[in-house]
Amino acid sequence: MDAALKTVSATTALLALIARAEAVLARFEATLPVAAPTPDWSTVVACRWRKRGLVGVLEPVRHLAPIRLADLQEVEPQKERLRRNVHQFVQGLPANNVLLTGARGTGKSSLIKACLNEWAPEGLRLIEVDKADLVDLPDIVDQIAGLPQRFILFADDLSFDDGESGYKALKSILDGSIAQASDNVLVCATSNRRHLLPEHMKDNLSAKHDENGELHPGEAIEEKISLSERFGLWVSFYPFSQNEYLSIVAQWLRSFEVSETAISAARQQALIWALERGSRSGRVAFQFAKDYAGRHEQRHAQRQEQGHD
Repeated sequence: MDAALKTVSATTALLALIARAEAVLARFEATLPVAAPTPDWSTVVACRWRKRGLVGVLEPVRHLAPIRLADLQEVEPQKERLRRNVHQFVQGLPANNVLLTGARGTGKSSLIKACLNEWAPEGLRLIEVDKADLVDLPDIVDQIAGLPQRFILFADDLSFDDGESGYKALKSILDGSIAQASDNVLVCATSNRRHLLPEHMKDNLSAKHDENGELHPGEAIEEKISLSERFGLWVSFYPFSQNEYLSIVAQWLRSFEVSETAISAARQQALIWALERGSRSGRVAFQFAKDYAGRHEQRHAQRQEQGHD
């Protein structure tokens, strides 16, 4: 009798333990991230790679910048080199990964966005990846490998400090991993630094001269150059002259439907606007054009109201 009671008691305790374990597991499962749906790339044109806890997901971009290649002025050589390379990629022909470097606000990121708008109807897609998430590049490539669309992996305003993990991940994807990147992937990065890493005077101390007097960079410099060298196409951008800046201002004002007379009158204000900001970049030109066009339209509306009065 005692043995039977002990058996029942042990069974009851075991069942209670199992019930508690199931309750704990249920609470734990509730904290796990829900798998995000895979984007429908037949309708989605661009995504951002976002971390939700420990899990990365492709988050569709709902409102794309409407910029077109024709909107970008005074960068014709850069535009043509990038346009030709991306067009080859969209056609399934050999194309190089691209590094766009140089002066800030000169249209590097805008050219990438314009290329997306140009060839999205032909299957071009874009995935934007933050520098902190570059370690996830292999996972991203695995998700899109084999899809019929062509993908630009876009890293904007990229630069690294010594020892950052994303640096090695990007090197491997570009060239160097045992696994070849999918042929429907093109890496495009923009940076104000040509070599993507800070360069210090001390790096030059390890440089050597051979018996013929030729200079050979040291290991520190070679390491910093090695990443940018893995991009097959370098496109460099330079500060705009005053005339180029004014031409960009005029182009943006026309896009806001400002009259030619008002555009001529805006010249001096545009130069003052650039002087106050210490830059004659395309970004500064666009910001001035928005401000001037808004004020111009407001004054026009006020004159109309006064005329009615």
